[in-house]
Amino acid sequence: MPGLLRRAAIMAAPIALFATSFETQAHAAATDINTADTAWMIVATALVLMMTIPGLALFYSGMVRKKNVLATMAQSLAAVTMISILWVAFGYSLAFVGDGPWLGTLDRWFLAGMTMDSVHPGAKTIPEALFMLYQMTFAIITVALVAGSVADRMRFSAYLLFSIGWFIFVYIPLAHWVWGGGFLGSMGVLDFAGGLVVHLSAGTGGLVAAKVMGRRHGYGSENLSPFDLSLAVMGTGLLWVGWFGFNGGSAYAANSRAVMAIIATHLAACAGALTWGAIEWSTRRKPSVLGMISGAVAGLGTITPASGFVAPWHGIVIGIVAGVVCYWACTWLKQRFNYDDSLDVFGVHGIGGLTGTLFAGIFATSAIGGTAGLFENHPQQVLIQLYGIAVTFVWSGGATFVLLKLVGLFVPLRVSKEHELEGLDISQHGEALQ
Repeated sequence: MPGLLRRAAIMAAPIALFATSFETQAHAAATDINTADTAWMIVATALVLMMTIPGLALFYSGMVRKKNVLATMAQSLAAVTMISILWVAFGYSLAFVGDGPWLGTLDRWFLAGMTMDSVHPGAKTIPEALFMLYQMTFAIITVALVAGSVADRMRFSAYLLFSIGWFIFVYIPLAHWVWGGGFLGSMGVLDFAGGLVVHLSAGTGGLVAAKVMGRRHGYGSENLSPFDLSLAVMGTGLLWVGWFGFNGGSAYAANSRAVMAIIATHLAACAGALTWGAIEWSTRRKPSVLGMISGAVAGLGTITPASGFVAPWHGIVIGIVAGVVCYWACTWLKQRFNYDDSLDVFGVHGIGGLTGTLFAGIFATSAIGGTAGLFENHPQQVLIQLYGIAVTFVWSGGATFVLLKLVGLFVPLRVSKEHELEGLDISQHGEALQ
């Protein structure tokens, strides 16, 4: 009997050693994950998801006519549901796994190989699963933003097909090029939280979509005023707070850089709202609510690429510039080229993202973001930023045009005139506000 026990102990020793080694490795991996950073990033992820539903849904639906409110909300809801699944299936892997200059790999197909303790090289103190989820919320809101340019007239089935294609051929490549180890990030393009990947890409896609789809019936001759600006104001508030997670979360840690990004973000929104309101007050004698919320969102979008690289007072300057430039784009530029960007996605997000990306190269402070800009005797950074802007503009615009033409071969892009006059709520969803 003692002999049997001794032989059993000898046989069990390697197993025990392996188990102990596995536990030690697992514990070592787990200790690399910082609980404070993880807690902050969980909150930031929830904040960014809130930006689409209900934030963007309210913001957009408050600015369309009553007969299109539900259809506009449905587009934001559809973006959340579709892009979430596609992101897990292959989007995350192609954007953030692998370091090829053009595209990632499919090693994380449906999150294959992702464990509870695995981390991404770009965010080493939080679980990789949380990094994946956080980046998912960025993909969602970018796709949802584009819909604002063609509000009131796009067929829902066409929107679904177009959104899938735009996510695959525009968002995924740009996310990889800038953030996932691609050629733009490797050459030093600065985009802290999405000036190129989110705002300029969505704004450019929206501009092209508005031109391809054509103007709404009655545009320029009928009253197309918003149904309920109170919804848009509530949406703005949710977007504003959510932006703290959008920009602050892009530090991937609960640290001072995240705080600096949040302060710059808040100040830019304040400056943008005040500037837009002041311009309207001086030219039209009354500052509109629509103008002030547009200025706030312009400030938020414009500070986004620079937020983790600049000082808080730079946020005020960038917000003022955003209010002026985006107001000009939504009035003079829009009238000059006579395009119907329904909710000014290009004027606010496209021009804002472009401007903020350029200012990131001007104001970048090495003590905050580790990179010097023009004001710290590194003028080359401005040229690098301009290159990133050009690549994003050309790629998003060209791909959007091709995708719309391809989708149009399968389903009509636009509802009929009768359905447009009736309203998309009834014609596309069989529902309406009473």
